[in-house]
Amino acid sequence: HLLLFLLFVGPFNCFASYSRATELFYSLNEGLPAGVLIGSLARDLRLPTVGGQNPASLQPPLSFTLASHGLGVQYVHLDNRSGELHTSAVEIDREALCVESSGATIFGGSAAVSSSSSSPESCLLLLDVLVLPQEYFRLVKVKIAIRDVNDNAPRFPVPHIRLLVPENAPVNTRLAIEHAALDPDMGTNGVQTYRLRDNYGVFTLDVEENENGERTPYLIVMGPLDRETQDEYVTVIVAEDGGTPPLVGSATLTIGISDINDNCPQFNDSQLNVTLYGNSSLGTHVATVHAVDMDLGSNAQITYSYSQKVPQPSRDLFHLNESTGAITLSTKVDGDTPRLHRLIILGNGPGCIPAVITVLVTIIKVMMRPPEVVPRFIANEVEGVVYLKELEPINTPVAFFTIKDPDEKYKVSCYLDGDGPFRLSPYKPYNNEYLLETTKPLDFETQQLYEISVVAWNSEGFHVKKVVKIQVLDDNDNSPVFSEQLIELSIEENNVPNAFLTKLHATDADSGERGQVSYFLGPDAPSYFALDKTTGVLTVSTQLDREEKEKYRYTVKAVDSGFPPRESIATVTITVLDKNDNSPRFINKDFSFFVPENFPGFGEIGVISVTDADAGQNGWVALSVLNGSDIFVIDTGKGVLRAKVSLDREQQSSYVLWIEAVDGGDPALSSTAKITILLLDINDNPPLVLFPQSNMSYLLVLPSTLPGSPITEVYAVDKDTGMNAVIAYSIIGRRGPRPESFRIDPKTGNITLEESLMQNDYGLYRLLVKVSDHGYPEPLHSTVMVNLFVNDTVSNESYIESLLRKEPDISVEEKQPQISIEPTHKKMESASCMPTLVALSIISLSSIALVTGMGIYICLRKGKKHHGADENLEVQIPLNGRINLHMLEKKPMEISNI
Repeated sequence: HLLLFLLFVGPFNCFASYSRATELFYSLNEGLPAGVLIGSLARDLRLPTVGGQNPASLQPPLSFTLASHGLGVQYVHLDNRSGELHTSAVEIDREALCVESSGATIFGGSAAVSSSSSSPESCLLLLDVLVLPQEYFRLVKVKIAIRDVNDNAPRFPVPHIRLLVPENAPVNTRLAIEHAALDPDMGTNGVQTYRLRDNYGVFTLDVEENENGERTPYLIVMGPLDRETQDEYVTVIVAEDGGTPPLVGSATLTIGISDINDNCPQFNDSQLNVTLYGNSSLGTHVATVHAVDMDLGSNAQITYSYSQKVPQPSRDLFHLNESTGAITLSTKVDGDTPRLHRLIILGNGPGCIPAVITVLVTIIKVMMRPPEVVPRFIANEVEGVVYLKELEPINTPVAFFTIKDPDEKYKVSCYLDGDGPFRLSPYKPYNNEYLLETTKPLDFETQQLYEISVVAWNSEGFHVKKVVKIQVLDDNDNSPVFSEQLIELSIEENNVPNAFLTKLHATDADSGERGQVSYFLGPDAPSYFALDKTTGVLTVSTQLDREEKEKYRYTVKAVDSGFPPRESIATVTITVLDKNDNSPRFINKDFSFFVPENFPGFGEIGVISVTDADAGQNGWVALSVLNGSDIFVIDTGKGVLRAKVSLDREQQSSYVLWIEAVDGGDPALSSTAKITILLLDINDNPPLVLFPQSNMSYLLVLPSTLPGSPITEVYAVDKDTGMNAVIAYSIIGRRGPRPESFRIDPKTGNITLEESLMQNDYGLYRLLVKVSDHGYPEPLHSTVMVNLFVNDTVSNESYIESLLRKEPDISVEEKQPQISIEPTHKKMESASCMPTLVALSIISLSSIALVTGMGIYICLRKGKKHHGADENLEVQIPLNGRINLHMLEKKPMEISNI
């Protein structure tokens, strides 16, 4: 009936095992180190464990296999035996793994990464896991949700943001700042707020969120603006996320105030009084009016014109330059010319009421004509201004002056009035010619403008002064000068891209374009450093890694815009400061050590080598044993692994340890390595005889047994492995009527009958069997007594027992048994479920009749269960022998028995 039940139930169990599929859901934070437990599949699937079961009913061990070979597999490690799922050495970066904006799934083989912006758990790592053997077969769909952590600071797309605000912008005007900060993190870990470090009391920030969740900062005007008071505000805009603790990013915000035409021209004075001699020559400068408009550009353009109240004769006598406001004498003054002229001049600006100034010109009638001073300029002269280049040599001529009396009645003399490197000397052989020349080189950087006068006076004391303005022209004679020739900087590694390093500053004493300084990197500067040619701001475009390079040294140039240009060079040194950004690294992920058993306690098993690329305290590494610390200990400084006690392979053949390396950083970083310790066998166990169980047991051998027939066997096992467990059997002592009638197979231990038994061969045979291993250097052995009683029947058991109690007189004949290279252990081969299913399915119907017949046959045999027992009888009588045998717990073995 049991067989019939198995025939029907077995196939359905196999079908059921193939139909099971399960989903497991886990979640973990991004950025976790290797070895963090994600979940135990065996526990969460409630699969039976094999530990502690009866050896006779052991099931094949569970096996867990990743059926995935795509993107997701690199982030996890699955223990094939325990089913524990851990993080791998490849760190999970949620922002790189799941693109929030795509909402797509990126497949790689059977593994996938799924992303969607619908929820914080939307970044999924999908794995397929197969559970074997077939009794527990199932396909497990594992979903791992990657939780976001606040590991990214907000970052503005540009380091400098410029915004223009009209100066007439009313209070509460809102202007969008287009360059909003970006944060790869999601939810509250993304950008939440903005603020200004300095709002100057007239600005604030507000944040608006659109339907897509994007936050845009707005600049709000909180007070009146006046470009003429302050035309620019420079502050820092700070973006802050909602993480704990919050991370911030910043950029420079320049708020420019654009001009509007809110100012009109104004004269500093309302009236200007001027005196003009009646003998003044044409073109004589009378006066210059100047109005000021605080606006910029076209809003500040001023033109000058006469008021309609100015009579035409005055307009004809005095010319007004509408651009410069200069008033000059345009016609000769004669006896009919009025002596007082009121010139009302208007300063006109766009869209403005004209400003008004009155110029009163009084003409003084001259009875005697003054001396005349007639210049003839050698140097370049424009509108009374002489232009000389700096660095002109000494004695450079400026102008000739002719001094004369128009009436030719009086003697005229002259001299030079004013400070400067000039002299006025008579030019021989002429009497009334004078030469104006330089006495030393001019320097623009020392003084740019000289105003000197050539004064002529006659013998009557009448003076005439001719003013000469000399403008020194700048030459490119100065090189830029750095404020520091050696610029020493430092920056922490892992800086944000485009990080600010410093602002270089060089000055050039020259003017105009010749004094404009541009900045350039030297040819020895790495490509990832950038230098703004205008501002001199030095930045680094990439993250620096101290472990890759700790110091940088290169040159920078400051070049002016002169022709030819002049330059100067400074040296920049940058020291990259260490951060604890490198976990300790083992030279191998897995270490394996082979140790002989009975290895002495605190002996050196091996050295675990670990390095940390960081410096100082960040690079100091401490080692510890995570598991098995009651047996093993590790030297933190040297990495030497030791066992506290002697190790016995027969108790445990291998050990798996996890070693953790922790550096001295704050926060500390760590890594783990797997250590496998395999114990090498030593021949420290003699063979253990399992059958026969006693030296006092015996076996009845019928005289009719044919030669070559197996009689019994000696079965032994050895706890050692390899050649230490290879067993050979030999008979080293015999006693009986014809003891050579039996032989033993040295490999199997089977005892067979060699010759036919005669009438005289009846009686008790005692065979002393030696069971020896092939250990090195010294094989170990055990002995057992095999008792065979040759007779037709056992009629007197007490007689046989008395013979067994007597000390056998057996001479030992030591023979070297034939070496066997096959260990006595036999492996159990597990049957495949599928072939069993097919076979049982084919014969299930035909077996019904067979089972029914077997049931009838068994019922008929119940009354005859003792019949034929005398034909083959093994009697074992447990008596007290000198050999104390212990049973060895082992897996079921196939044993041939009579």
